[in-house]
Amino acid sequence: MDLLNTLVDKGLRRELPTREEALAVLATSDDDLLDVVAAAGRVRRHWFGRRVKLNYLVNLKSGLCPEDCSYCSQRLGSTTGILKYTWLKPDEASKAAAAGLAGGAKRVCLVASGRGPTDRDVDRVAGTIKAIKEQNEGVEVCACLGLLSDGQAERLREAGADAYNHNLNTSESTYGDITTTHTYADRVDTVTKAHAAGLSACSGLIAGMGESDEDLVDVVYSLRALDPDSVPVNFLIPVEGTPLAKEWNLTPQRCLRILAMVRFVCPDVEVRIAGGREVHLRTMQPLALNLANSIFLGDYLTTEGQAGKADLEMIADAGFEVEGADQVTLPEHRAAGGCGSHEGGGVCGTAAAAPEVNEPRTDLVAVRRRGAGTDLAPNA
Repeated sequence: MDLLNTLVDKGLRRELPTREEALAVLATSDDDLLDVVAAAGRVRRHWFGRRVKLNYLVNLKSGLCPEDCSYCSQRLGSTTGILKYTWLKPDEASKAAAAGLAGGAKRVCLVASGRGPTDRDVDRVAGTIKAIKEQNEGVEVCACLGLLSDGQAERLREAGADAYNHNLNTSESTYGDITTTHTYADRVDTVTKAHAAGLSACSGLIAGMGESDEDLVDVVYSLRALDPDSVPVNFLIPVEGTPLAKEWNLTPQRCLRILAMVRFVCPDVEVRIAGGREVHLRTMQPLALNLANSIFLGDYLTTEGQAGKADLEMIADAGFEVEGADQVTLPEHRAAGGCGSHEGGGVCGTAAAAPEVNEPRTDLVAVRRRGAGTDLAPNA
C-alpha cells in the first residue's frame, strides 16, 4: 500500500503524517491489518528495537474522588464496589512498588485519586518517592496526582520524581461530554507545568468511549504538539456502575489500528499499552508489542490485569526482551533533551467508517482485590 510506505518513510524521519493519512490508518480493512502492523512495526523497531519497558502502578489512594469523569470507577458517587482507602504510608507504598520491581518493572507509577494534590499531599508523596528510591537503586518514579498548582511540579522534581502523568484522554471538542468538573484546558496546563519543571511528561488517551475517528486523531495530534516522552494508550474498561459501562465499542483489530496510528503520529516516543489490553486485545496482545514499546505489569488501579508471569512469558514468546534498568528508553535525540519542534499537519480527511460493534466481555472485568490497600499479595 502506498499509504503505508509513505507512513513508514515519515516515521523514520519523525515527520508528522497528514490528518488524512492518520484517518486512513483507522479506516483500513481487516484484510490489510497485518500489513498495517508490519509497517508500524518497522517504525517501532527503528526507534526502540525489540525492547519492552515494564511499568508498575501503585494506587496510593483509591476511590473517594470529587471529579465526575464518566470512564472512572473512582468517580464521584461511584457504585462500582472498588477498593476504597485513603493514603498509603510510604513504607506500604514502597512495599507495593517492590513487588513490581521484582517482577521486572523499570518504572513505578504513583497514582492518587482526586482533583489534584494539596501541598500536604505533595509532601506525603515526596516521602514515598524517597522511600522507594532509597530501597531501589536506579528506579524511575512517575507521579500521577491530578491537576497541579503552581510550584508543585517543581517540588515533585526536587523530591526525586522523574516523570509526571496527566492524560488528555479525548479530543477537546468532546471533553465536556466525558467530564464536567474540570476542563480540557486544565489538563493541558498540568502537562505544560510538568514539562516546564523538568519532569518527563507522560500524557495519553482513552479509546472506546464512543468517540469518532476524528476525535482519536485530534487527541493524538494534540499530544504530539505537547511533546510528551511517553503516550499511554488506554482502552476503556467498562466497569459496571460507571456511566460508560455499556460502551463496548472495541475489537482487537480496532485496538491494533489505533496503536498503529499513534505510532505513526508519535514515532519516537514511548507508546505504552495501558489499561484494557487484556479486555479488548485479548489473544492479540502479543501482536500489539510490534506497535508499542511499553506496557504495565500486573494489575491496574481498580481492576485486575494479566498475571505478571504471563506478561513476561508473552514478551519472550513474541520475540521481544524486557528493557533493563541500565538501558535508556528513549532514542538519543529525545533523551538528550527533546527532538525540537514538531512540524507538519494537513487537511483533515473525510469521516471513516463507524467502529465495529463488539459483544460485551464483562467476564474479563474483575475488580482488584489484592495488592495495595489489602493484606493480599499483589499481582506482579
